[in-house]
Amino acid sequence: MELRYLETGFNPAAFNMGLDEAILNAVAEGRQPPTLRFYGWKPRAVSIGYFQGIEDEVDGAACARLGVDIVRRVTGGGAVYHADELTYSIVLPEAHDLARGTILDSYKTICAGVVEGLRILGIAAEFAPLNDVVAEGKKLSGNAQTRKRSCLLQHGTVLLSVDVDEMFELLKVPSEKMKGKLIEDVKARVSSVSAMLCRDFGYKEALPAFREGFAKALSASLAAGEPSEAELDDARRLAIEKFGERSWVSKR
Repeated sequence: MELRYLETGFNPAAFNMGLDEAILNAVAEGRQPPTLRFYGWKPRAVSIGYFQGIEDEVDGAACARLGVDIVRRVTGGGAVYHADELTYSIVLPEAHDLARGTILDSYKTICAGVVEGLRILGIAAEFAPLNDVVAEGKKLSGNAQTRKRSCLLQHGTVLLSVDVDEMFELLKVPSEKMKGKLIEDVKARVSSVSAMLCRDFGYKEALPAFREGFAKALSASLAAGEPSEAELDDARRLAIEKFGERSWVSKR
């Protein structure tokens, strides 16, 4: 099995989400093969799930003050702070072997790439239904999925380091009185590759480990490539007309 493999570096949130959708469009129309992409976020960003309300989840003033992008994903799930992480996305036709079965089956199949990448680094991790990867009982990766145009799009994060206090400067909590307890609870439940390895571990070092991990876990050969000009044009259009539009970000 072969997957097109893209490393697209660091980009603003609206472009990252636009490129995910542009790749989905290209795969859906048969212009590109099934594709695995690795990327990062610059500037830092908060992404909210498709069904979330921005006013409920994100402190817009804090994000503006700190130069943090806000974007709405096409996938569900909760708000995510994207800072020091490796993000992957994978786009497959729904008839593809890796997409078959239930949604839980496909989550487990694809998240095996994250699990194997962590194993290569010496971290014993496991899939935790519905859509997390954990090690020593702590979450290292969250994942989200949607199906549209007869394709599956799944993207997820691998936390390379995590600053929970900074995250809660940007995200709203139901009660300010409970904020301190919530922060401590998240610190107890979430970790990072750097914390697990007891050393700084960055994006460039992560790429080869997770490239190998996905190839091995998915029994796939990865054909390195670049996004086509048509995909890049579509991504730029979507970044401006959809993901960068206030009406999309604040639609709920």
